[in-house]
Amino acid sequence: MNDSFSILFYIRKNQLDKNDKCSIYLRITVSGKRSEISVKRKVKLEDWNFNSGRAKNSKLSNRELNKYLEDIRALLYQIQGKFVSDGKHYTAQMIKNTFQGKDTRYKTLLIIYGEHNKEISELVGREFSSGAYQRHLRTARHLKTFIKKEYGYDDINVREVDLKFINRFEHYLKTNLKSCGQNTVTKYVTNLKKIMRICYANDWISKDPFYHWKAKWKKIERDILNERELRILMQAELPSKRLDQVRDIFVFCCFTGLSYIDVQKLSNKHIVLGMDGEKWIKIKRSKTDNMSSVPFLPIAERITDKYSMGSKIYDDDDQLLPVISNQKLNTYLKEIAKLCGIHKKLTFHLSRHTFATTVTLANGIPIESVSKMLGHQSLKTTQIYAKVIDQKLKRDMEILKGKFSKPYLKIIKDDEAKQNESEM
Repeated sequence: MNDSFSILFYIRKNQLDKNDKCSIYLRITVSGKRSEISVKRKVKLEDWNFNSGRAKNSKLSNRELNKYLEDIRALLYQIQGKFVSDGKHYTAQMIKNTFQGKDTRYKTLLIIYGEHNKEISELVGREFSSGAYQRHLRTARHLKTFIKKEYGYDDINVREVDLKFINRFEHYLKTNLKSCGQNTVTKYVTNLKKIMRICYANDWISKDPFYHWKAKWKKIERDILNERELRILMQAELPSKRLDQVRDIFVFCCFTGLSYIDVQKLSNKHIVLGMDGEKWIKIKRSKTDNMSSVPFLPIAERITDKYSMGSKIYDDDDQLLPVISNQKLNTYLKEIAKLCGIHKKLTFHLSRHTFATTVTLANGIPIESVSKMLGHQSLKTTQIYAKVIDQKLKRDMEILKGKFSKPYLKIIKDDEAKQNESEM
Protein backbone atom coordinates (compact mmCIF):
# COMPACT_ATOMS: atom_id res chain seq x y z
CA MET A 1 0.00 0.00 0.00
CA ASN A 2 1.77 3.13 -1.28
CA ASP A 3 -0.83 5.87 -0.83
CA SER A 4 0.74 9.32 -0.63
CA PHE A 5 -0.11 11.22 2.54
CA SER A 6 0.44 14.90 3.39
CA ILE A 7 -0.72 17.50 5.92
CA LEU A 8 -0.98 21.26 5.42
CA PHE A 9 -2.04 24.05 7.75
CA TYR A 10 -3.21 27.20 5.99
CA ILE A 11 -5.30 30.37 6.39
CA ARG A 12 -7.67 32.24 4.09
CA LYS A 13 -6.34 35.78 4.18
CA ASN A 14 -9.49 37.22 2.64
CA GLN A 15 -11.56 36.01 5.61
CA LEU A 16 -10.58 38.30 8.50
CA ASP A 17 -12.69 38.64 11.62
CA LYS A 18 -13.30 41.91 13.51
CA ASN A 19 -9.95 41.45 15.33
CA ASP A 20 -8.06 41.08 12.05
CA LYS A 21 -7.51 37.39 12.65
CA CYS A 22 -7.84 34.46 10.26
CA SER A 23 -9.09 30.97 11.04
CA ILE A 24 -6.51 28.19 10.61
CA TYR A 25 -7.48 25.18 8.53
CA LEU A 26 -6.05 21.71 8.17
CA ARG A 27 -5.84 19.99 4.80
CA ILE A 28 -5.31 16.23 4.69
CA THR A 29 -4.32 14.82 1.32
CA VAL A 30 -4.27 11.10 0.48
CA SER A 31 -3.38 10.06 -3.07
CA GLY A 32 -4.33 13.48 -4.42
CA LYS A 33 -7.73 13.63 -2.71
CA ARG A 34 -8.30 16.23 0.00
CA SER A 35 -10.30 16.62 3.14
CA GLU A 36 -10.33 19.89 5.12
CA ILE A 37 -11.26 20.99 8.62
CA SER A 38 -10.90 24.05 10.87
CA VAL A 39 -8.52 23.50 13.80
CA LYS A 40 -10.51 26.05 15.86
CA ARG A 41 -7.61 28.45 16.25
CA LYS A 42 -7.03 31.92 14.82
CA VAL A 43 -3.93 33.95 14.04
CA LYS A 44 -3.20 37.49 12.89
CA LEU A 45 -2.44 37.72 9.17
CA GLU A 46 0.99 39.30 9.74
CA ASP A 47 1.93 36.51 12.19
CA TRP A 48 1.44 33.69 9.64
CA ASN A 49 4.28 32.20 7.59
CA PHE A 50 2.72 30.98 4.35
CA ASN A 51 5.82 29.03 3.29
CA SER A 52 6.08 26.90 6.43
CA GLY A 53 2.37 26.72 7.24
CA ARG A 54 3.10 27.87 10.79
CA ALA A 55 2.88 31.00 12.91
CA LYS A 56 6.00 33.10 13.21
CA ASN A 57 7.92 32.32 16.40
CA SER A 58 8.23 35.98 17.42
CA LYS A 59 5.60 35.75 20.18
CA LEU A 60 4.96 33.35 23.04
CA SER A 61 1.32 32.96 21.94
CA ASN A 62 2.51 31.98 18.45
CA ARG A 63 4.96 29.43 19.83
CA GLU A 64 2.13 27.88 21.88
CA LEU A 65 -0.02 27.86 18.72
CA ASN A 66 2.73 26.09 16.77
CA LYS A 67 3.04 23.52 19.55
CA TYR A 68 -0.71 22.86 19.25
CA LEU A 69 -0.42 22.45 15.46
CA GLU A 70 2.53 20.07 15.85
CA ASP A 71 0.53 17.97 18.32
CA ILE A 72 -2.22 17.70 15.70
CA ARG A 73 0.34 16.77 13.04
CA ALA A 74 1.81 14.05 15.28
CA LEU A 75 -1.64 12.63 16.00
CA LEU A 76 -2.53 12.55 12.29
CA TYR A 77 0.67 10.64 11.48
CA GLN A 78 -0.11 8.26 14.34
CA ILE A 79 -3.61 7.67 12.93
CA GLN A 80 -2.25 7.15 9.42
CA GLY A 81 0.46 4.83 10.77
CA LYS A 82 -2.18 2.72 12.52
CA PHE A 83 -4.08 2.24 9.27
CA VAL A 84 -0.82 1.23 7.55
CA SER A 85 0.25 -1.20 10.30
CA ASP A 86 -3.21 -2.79 10.28
CA GLY A 87 -2.95 -3.19 6.50
CA LYS A 88 -6.18 -1.25 6.00
CA HIS A 89 -7.07 1.02 3.10
CA TYR A 90 -7.67 4.62 4.14
CA THR A 91 -8.79 7.91 2.62
CA ALA A 92 -8.39 11.56 3.60
CA GLN A 93 -12.00 11.51 4.85
CA MET A 94 -11.31 8.46 7.02
CA ILE A 95 -8.26 10.16 8.57
CA LYS A 96 -10.38 13.27 9.19
CA ASN A 97 -13.22 11.25 10.78
CA THR A 98 -10.79 9.48 13.08
CA PHE A 99 -9.19 12.79 14.08
CA GLN A 100 -12.59 14.36 14.84
CA GLY A 101 -13.51 11.45 17.08
CA LYS A 102 -16.13 10.00 14.79
CA ASP A 103 -14.02 6.86 15.01
CA THR A 104 -13.61 6.49 18.77
CA ARG A 105 -10.95 3.81 18.37
CA TYR A 106 -8.36 6.56 17.91
CA LYS A 107 -9.24 8.95 20.72
CA THR A 108 -5.98 9.73 22.54
CA LEU A 109 -5.42 10.74 26.14
CA LEU A 110 -3.32 13.89 25.76
CA ILE A 111 -5.48 15.34 22.99
CA ILE A 112 -8.58 14.87 25.14
CA TYR A 113 -6.78 16.36 28.16
CA GLY A 114 -5.66 19.31 26.02
CA GLU A 115 -9.26 19.98 24.95
CA HIS A 116 -10.37 19.75 28.58
CA ASN A 117 -7.71 22.25 29.68
CA LYS A 118 -8.61 24.66 26.89
CA GLU A 119 -12.22 24.65 28.07
CA ILE A 120 -11.09 25.31 31.67
CA SER A 121 -8.83 28.19 30.55
CA GLU A 122 -11.87 29.92 29.05
CA LEU A 123 -13.72 29.65 32.39
CA VAL A 124 -10.93 30.72 34.78
CA GLY A 125 -12.29 33.35 37.13
CA ARG A 126 -15.89 32.21 36.60
CA GLU A 127 -16.24 28.48 37.19
CA PHE A 128 -12.60 27.51 37.81
CA SER A 129 -9.75 29.08 39.75
CA SER A 130 -6.39 29.78 38.17
CA GLY A 131 -4.89 27.26 40.60
CA ALA A 132 -7.18 24.46 39.38
CA TYR A 133 -6.27 25.25 35.78
CA GLN A 134 -2.54 25.20 36.56
CA ARG A 135 -2.86 21.86 38.38
CA HIS A 136 -4.47 20.28 35.32
CA LEU A 137 -1.72 21.71 33.09
CA ARG A 138 0.91 20.16 35.38
CA THR A 139 -0.92 16.81 35.37
CA ALA A 140 -1.01 16.80 31.56
CA ARG A 141 2.73 17.59 31.42
CA HIS A 142 3.54 14.75 33.84
CA LEU A 143 1.38 12.37 31.79
CA LYS A 144 3.16 13.34 28.59
CA THR A 145 6.60 12.72 30.13
CA PHE A 146 5.39 9.44 31.68
CA ILE A 147 3.94 8.10 28.41
CA LYS A 148 7.11 8.98 26.51
CA LYS A 149 9.38 7.40 29.13
CA GLU A 150 7.35 4.28 29.91
CA TYR A 151 5.79 3.51 26.54
CA GLY A 152 7.94 5.38 24.02
CA TYR A 153 4.90 7.15 22.49
CA ASP A 154 3.98 10.81 22.17
CA ASP A 155 0.41 9.95 23.16
CA ILE A 156 -1.69 6.90 23.94
CA ASN A 157 -5.14 5.65 22.96
CA VAL A 158 -7.59 6.14 25.83
CA ARG A 159 -8.62 2.50 25.44
CA GLU A 160 -5.14 1.51 26.59
CA VAL A 161 -5.53 3.32 29.92
CA ASP A 162 -6.24 0.54 32.41
CA LEU A 163 -5.56 -0.12 36.10
CA LYS A 164 -1.99 -1.15 35.26
CA PHE A 165 -1.43 2.20 33.48
CA ILE A 166 -2.86 4.08 36.48
CA ASN A 167 -0.67 2.23 38.99
CA ARG A 168 2.42 2.74 36.83
CA PHE A 169 1.65 6.47 36.55
CA GLU A 170 1.24 6.73 40.33
CA HIS A 171 4.53 4.91 40.88
CA TYR A 172 6.24 7.15 38.32
CA LEU A 173 5.08 10.28 40.17
CA LYS A 174 6.31 8.94 43.52
CA THR A 175 9.74 7.99 42.21
CA ASN A 176 10.41 10.89 39.82
CA LEU A 177 8.88 13.87 41.61
CA LYS A 178 10.95 13.89 44.79
CA SER A 179 9.40 17.11 46.10
CA CYS A 180 5.84 15.75 45.89
CA GLY A 181 4.19 14.21 48.91
CA GLN A 182 1.57 11.47 48.91
CA ASN A 183 -1.36 13.87 48.73
CA THR A 184 0.09 15.79 45.77
CA VAL A 185 0.62 12.51 43.89
CA THR A 186 -2.97 11.48 44.68
CA LYS A 187 -4.25 14.82 43.37
CA TYR A 188 -2.46 14.29 40.05
CA VAL A 189 -3.96 10.80 39.70
CA THR A 190 -7.46 12.04 40.61
CA ASN A 191 -7.09 14.68 37.88
CA LEU A 192 -6.47 11.82 35.43
CA LYS A 193 -9.51 10.08 36.93
CA LYS A 194 -11.66 13.08 35.96
CA ILE A 195 -10.49 12.84 32.33
CA MET A 196 -11.21 9.11 32.19
CA ARG A 197 -14.67 9.69 33.64
CA ILE A 198 -15.28 12.14 30.76
CA CYS A 199 -14.15 9.44 28.31
CA TYR A 200 -16.45 6.90 29.94
CA ALA A 201 -19.42 9.29 29.88
CA ASN A 202 -18.85 9.89 26.14
CA ASP A 203 -18.57 6.14 25.39
CA TRP A 204 -14.97 6.53 24.22
CA ILE A 205 -14.08 3.69 26.58
CA SER A 206 -16.22 0.69 27.52
CA LYS A 207 -15.45 0.61 31.27
CA ASP A 208 -14.06 2.88 33.98
CA PRO A 209 -10.38 1.97 34.58
CA PHE A 210 -10.56 3.63 38.01
CA TYR A 211 -13.27 1.28 39.29
CA HIS A 212 -10.79 -0.73 41.42
CA TRP A 213 -8.46 2.19 42.20
CA LYS A 214 -8.68 3.86 45.59
CA ALA A 215 -7.19 7.23 46.43
CA LYS A 216 -4.60 7.12 49.22
CA TRP A 217 -4.64 10.30 51.29
CA LYS A 218 -2.12 10.90 54.04
CA LYS A 219 -3.57 12.38 57.19
CA ILE A 220 -2.05 15.81 57.80
CA GLU A 221 -1.77 17.35 61.24
CA ARG A 222 -2.94 20.94 60.82
CA ASP A 223 -0.67 23.28 62.76
CA ILE A 224 -2.01 26.48 64.30
CA LEU A 225 -0.75 29.43 66.31
CA ASN A 226 -2.04 29.45 69.87
CA GLU A 227 -3.13 32.68 71.55
CA ARG A 228 0.28 33.28 73.15
CA GLU A 229 2.15 32.80 69.85
CA LEU A 230 -0.31 35.06 68.01
CA ARG A 231 0.24 37.82 70.59
CA ILE A 232 4.02 37.47 70.33
CA LEU A 233 3.78 37.75 66.55
CA MET A 234 1.53 40.82 66.70
CA GLN A 235 3.67 42.65 69.27
CA ALA A 236 7.11 41.84 67.84
CA GLU A 237 9.33 44.71 66.74
CA LEU A 238 10.55 43.61 63.31
CA PRO A 239 13.75 44.97 61.76
CA SER A 240 12.42 45.89 58.31
CA LYS A 241 9.38 47.31 56.55
CA ARG A 242 9.31 44.21 54.32
CA LEU A 243 8.84 41.84 57.28
CA ASP A 244 6.39 44.20 58.98
CA GLN A 245 4.22 44.22 55.86
CA VAL A 246 4.22 40.41 55.60
CA ARG A 247 3.38 40.10 59.31
CA ASP A 248 0.45 42.52 58.88
CA ILE A 249 -1.04 40.54 55.98
CA PHE A 250 -0.60 37.26 57.88
CA VAL A 251 -2.27 38.70 61.03
CA PHE A 252 -5.06 40.14 58.86
CA CYS A 253 -5.83 36.62 57.64
CA CYS A 254 -5.62 35.24 61.18
CA PHE A 255 -8.60 37.51 61.97
CA THR A 256 -10.51 37.06 58.70
CA GLY A 257 -9.75 33.47 57.63
CA LEU A 258 -9.11 34.52 54.02
CA SER A 259 -6.88 32.34 51.86
CA TYR A 260 -3.95 33.76 49.91
CA ILE A 261 -5.81 34.00 46.58
CA ASP A 262 -8.79 35.72 48.24
CA VAL A 263 -6.84 38.29 50.25
CA GLN A 264 -4.85 39.02 47.09
CA LYS A 265 -8.01 40.08 45.23
CA LEU A 266 -9.67 41.74 48.25
CA SER A 267 -10.86 45.24 47.38
CA ASN A 268 -13.16 47.90 48.83
CA LYS A 269 -16.19 46.46 47.05
CA HIS A 270 -15.91 43.39 49.31
CA ILE A 271 -16.42 45.53 52.47
CA VAL A 272 -20.16 45.95 53.06
CA LEU A 273 -22.50 47.07 55.84
CA GLY A 274 -24.43 44.19 57.38
CA MET A 275 -27.94 44.20 58.83
CA ASP A 276 -26.34 44.82 62.23
CA GLY A 277 -24.88 48.10 60.95
CA GLU A 278 -21.35 46.72 61.24
CA LYS A 279 -18.80 46.20 58.47
CA TRP A 280 -18.45 42.73 56.95
CA ILE A 281 -16.14 41.15 54.40
CA LYS A 282 -18.21 39.35 51.77
CA ILE A 283 -16.21 37.63 49.06
CA LYS A 284 -16.69 34.59 46.83
CA ARG A 285 -13.94 32.07 47.45
CA SER A 286 -11.82 31.48 44.35
CA LYS A 287 -11.43 27.79 45.20
CA THR A 288 -15.09 26.81 45.69
CA ASP A 289 -17.09 29.84 44.47
CA ASN A 290 -18.87 29.79 47.86
CA MET A 291 -19.61 33.08 49.57
CA SER A 292 -17.44 33.80 52.61
CA SER A 293 -18.97 36.24 55.14
CA VAL A 294 -16.66 37.47 57.91
CA PRO A 295 -17.10 40.31 60.43
CA PHE A 296 -14.57 43.07 59.71
CA LEU A 297 -12.91 42.93 63.13
CA PRO A 298 -11.17 46.07 64.44
CA ILE A 299 -7.68 44.50 64.17
CA ALA A 300 -8.25 43.68 60.50
CA GLU A 301 -9.68 47.15 59.81
CA ARG A 302 -6.71 48.88 61.44
CA ILE A 303 -4.36 46.91 59.17
CA THR A 304 -6.21 48.00 56.00
CA ASP A 305 -6.26 51.61 57.27
CA LYS A 306 -2.49 51.42 57.71
CA TYR A 307 -2.05 50.74 53.98
CA SER A 308 -4.64 53.26 52.77
CA MET A 309 -2.04 56.05 53.14
CA GLY A 310 -4.38 57.92 55.47
CA SER A 311 -7.20 58.10 52.92
CA LYS A 312 -10.63 56.67 53.68
CA ILE A 313 -11.68 56.91 50.00
CA TYR A 314 -11.01 53.87 47.83
CA ASP A 315 -11.97 52.94 44.33
CA ASP A 316 -14.06 49.77 44.35
CA ASP A 317 -11.39 47.75 42.57
CA ASP A 318 -8.41 49.05 44.57
CA GLN A 319 -6.43 46.26 46.24
CA LEU A 320 -6.73 46.80 50.00
CA LEU A 321 -3.44 45.17 50.98
CA PRO A 322 0.00 45.03 49.30
CA VAL A 323 0.05 41.23 48.84
CA ILE A 324 3.27 39.87 47.34
CA SER A 325 3.76 36.40 45.84
CA ASN A 326 2.84 33.40 47.98
CA GLN A 327 6.38 32.02 47.63
CA LYS A 328 7.94 35.21 49.00
CA LEU A 329 5.37 35.43 51.78
CA ASN A 330 6.25 31.95 53.00
CA THR A 331 9.99 32.69 52.78
CA TYR A 332 9.62 35.85 54.88
CA LEU A 333 7.30 34.12 57.36
CA LYS A 334 10.07 31.63 58.16
CA GLU A 335 12.32 34.57 58.94
CA ILE A 336 9.63 36.18 61.13
CA ALA A 337 9.01 32.93 63.04
CA LYS A 338 12.72 32.69 63.86
CA LEU A 339 12.84 36.32 65.07
CA CYS A 340 9.75 35.75 67.25
CA GLY A 341 11.00 32.45 68.70
CA ILE A 342 8.04 30.54 67.25
CA HIS A 343 9.16 26.95 66.68
CA LYS A 344 6.56 26.03 64.09
CA LYS A 345 6.66 25.92 60.32
CA LEU A 346 5.00 29.24 59.64
CA THR A 347 3.25 29.22 56.24
CA PHE A 348 0.67 31.67 54.99
CA HIS A 349 -2.14 29.09 55.00
CA LEU A 350 -1.53 28.55 58.73
CA SER A 351 -3.26 31.92 59.24
CA ARG A 352 -6.53 30.41 57.99
CA HIS A 353 -6.13 27.45 60.37
CA THR A 354 -5.44 29.89 63.23
CA PHE A 355 -8.62 31.85 62.45
CA ALA A 356 -10.68 28.64 62.44
CA THR A 357 -9.29 27.41 65.75
CA THR A 358 -7.62 29.97 68.06
CA VAL A 359 -9.68 33.00 67.01
CA THR A 360 -13.14 31.45 66.56
CA LEU A 361 -13.80 27.86 67.75
CA ALA A 362 -11.65 28.20 70.87
CA ASN A 363 -13.64 31.31 71.79
CA GLY A 364 -17.03 29.61 71.57
CA ILE A 365 -18.08 30.59 68.05
CA PRO A 366 -20.47 27.84 66.78
CA ILE A 367 -18.97 25.56 64.17
CA GLU A 368 -21.82 26.37 61.73
CA SER A 369 -20.88 30.06 61.89
CA VAL A 370 -17.19 29.28 61.40
CA SER A 371 -18.07 27.15 58.36
CA LYS A 372 -19.99 30.08 56.85
CA MET A 373 -17.12 32.50 57.49
CA LEU A 374 -14.59 30.14 55.92
CA GLY A 375 -16.82 29.60 52.88
CA HIS A 376 -16.68 25.81 53.22
CA GLN A 377 -18.90 23.70 50.98
CA SER A 378 -19.46 21.13 53.73
CA LEU A 379 -19.57 21.24 57.51
CA LYS A 380 -17.38 18.11 57.46
CA THR A 381 -14.47 20.25 56.25
CA THR A 382 -14.89 22.62 59.20
CA GLN A 383 -15.12 19.70 61.65
CA ILE A 384 -11.44 19.00 60.96
CA TYR A 385 -10.68 22.17 62.91
CA ALA A 386 -12.97 21.10 65.75
CA LYS A 387 -10.86 17.93 66.03
CA VAL A 388 -7.76 20.13 66.29
CA ILE A 389 -9.38 21.95 69.23
CA ASP A 390 -10.31 18.61 70.86
CA GLN A 391 -6.72 17.38 70.48
CA LYS A 392 -5.43 20.61 72.00
CA LEU A 393 -7.81 20.29 74.96
CA LYS A 394 -6.72 16.69 75.44
CA ARG A 395 -3.03 17.69 75.45
CA ASP A 396 -3.75 20.55 77.87
CA MET A 397 -5.62 18.18 80.20
CA GLU A 398 -2.72 15.70 80.07
CA ILE A 399 -0.40 18.50 81.21
CA LEU A 400 -2.86 19.48 83.93
CA LYS A 401 -3.17 15.87 85.06
CA GLY A 402 0.62 15.62 85.28
CA LYS A 403 0.81 18.74 87.44
CA PHE A 404 -1.72 17.63 90.01
CA SER A 405 -1.55 13.83 90.05
CA LYS A 406 1.62 13.29 92.12
CA PRO A 407 1.09 15.78 94.99
CA TYR A 408 -2.60 14.91 95.35
CA LEU A 409 -1.91 11.18 95.25
CA LYS A 410 0.61 11.68 98.09
CA ILE A 411 -1.98 13.58 100.18
CA ILE A 412 -4.58 10.86 99.59
CA LYS A 413 -2.09 8.14 100.55
CA ASP A 414 -1.10 10.02 103.74
CA ASP A 415 -4.78 10.43 104.69
CA GLU A 416 -5.38 6.72 104.12
CA ALA A 417 -2.38 5.81 106.32
CA LYS A 418 -3.61 8.07 109.17
CA GLN A 419 -7.10 6.56 108.95
CA ASN A 420 -5.67 3.05 109.14
CA GLU A 421 -3.61 3.96 112.21
CA SER A 422 -6.66 5.40 114.02
CA GLU A 423 -8.68 2.31 113.27
CA MET A 424 -5.93 0.14 114.81
